Amino acid sequence: MTVRDISLKDKRVLMRVDFNVPMANGIVTDDKRIKAALPTIQYVLDQGASLILMSHLGRPKGTGFEPGFSLKAAAEALAKLLGKSVQMAPDCVGPEVEAIAKLLKPGDVLMLENTRFHKGEKKNDLDLARQMATLGDVYVNDAFGSAHRAHASTEGVARFLPAVSGLLMQQELEYLGRATDNPAHPYVAILGGAKVSDKIAVIENLLTRCDTLIIGGGMANTFLAAKGYNMQDSLVEAGSVNIAKAIAAKAGDRLMLPVDAVAADKFDAEATSEVVDLDKVPAGWRVLDIGPKSLAQFGDVLKRARLVVWNGPVGVFEFPRFAEGTFAIARLLATTGATTVIGGGDSASAVKKAGVAAQMTHVSTGGGASLKYLEGRALPGVAALNDRR
Repeated sequence: MTVRDISLKDKRVLMRVDFNVPMANGIVTDDKRIKAALPTIQYVLDQGASLILMSHLGRPKGTGFEPGFSLKAAAEALAKLLGKSVQMAPDCVGPEVEAIAKLLKPGDVLMLENTRFHKGEKKNDLDLARQMATLGDVYVNDAFGSAHRAHASTEGVARFLPAVSGLLMQQELEYLGRATDNPAHPYVAILGGAKVSDKIAVIENLLTRCDTLIIGGGMANTFLAAKGYNMQDSLVEAGSVNIAKAIAAKAGDRLMLPVDAVAADKFDAEATSEVVDLDKVPAGWRVLDIGPKSLAQFGDVLKRARLVVWNGPVGVFEFPRFAEGTFAIARLLATTGATTVIGGGDSASAVKKAGVAAQMTHVSTGGGASLKYLEGRALPGVAALNDRR
């Protein structure tokens, strides 16, 4: 069930959002996640309810209030976007917070303080969850980015209130569901990033569904080493070489790896670099991006796809000189007719930096959550909602 399926008039809606946003000098520097929650926030207010928002921010010690991790700046950013005041609570639970919540009128918005100021949040302490639940009449989870964590504010509180998903949560599950439930074909998945060990379950799950799996980034180095290439000083997970060899053997021609690379003499934004074939990586050098031949081969497959799911850059895209492979793939996807689902985190950052985020079908707000979903694992924050049906 979603927030659209229940009556909200005159109710106090306790809503979990993901306002874990970057800040500098007490100001939100990227409000993408706040904007992503606006459709649900506005819907709740339009239905004549009062709204109580809760979120975590960063990694405080869990021993009480820490100014550097306060959600006050997020509340101020939200107020500007809504064009109305957002009251800031001194905590996320307690008598004072309960008193404030009870005085809310339809249309009022209250932002609770960082849920991680309490150790019980990450431990999914049910007493803390019960205290949170006393603040509202209905629980709405719109924090997909935290749905893979069984915390008091994501899983525990759903045990004590009628619990439904928000509109962002529904959208995330709809598009990521296309990657795992009866996907359109040809279906191409792109996996990048540093470590094979972090994505073994994702690789294995995707290989049961996609037609082609493209692997780039540091992960590709380990697969190439498994094929016998001397990757010199490139990032290679020695402990995962045998796993990569077994996966490649099982995948056969469904697995695509780079055929050339941009190699550099050191891991540095200003390193000397050149395009090389994979059997000619200079001694002491390292692979930092895919080369033009790889891009052309990947492009041929991507142009024919009806569905593309992408998680992880194919090079060291934080260095501008080694970002071209990642950005080129982003620009290519923007021109295809495929459904394009970007799995959050660095991939979301890459399409934004490439200037094509608006051309993607869906850019996930949750990197870790999307990865767990692509593994085929149940997300505790979602399962808790399903259990309430």
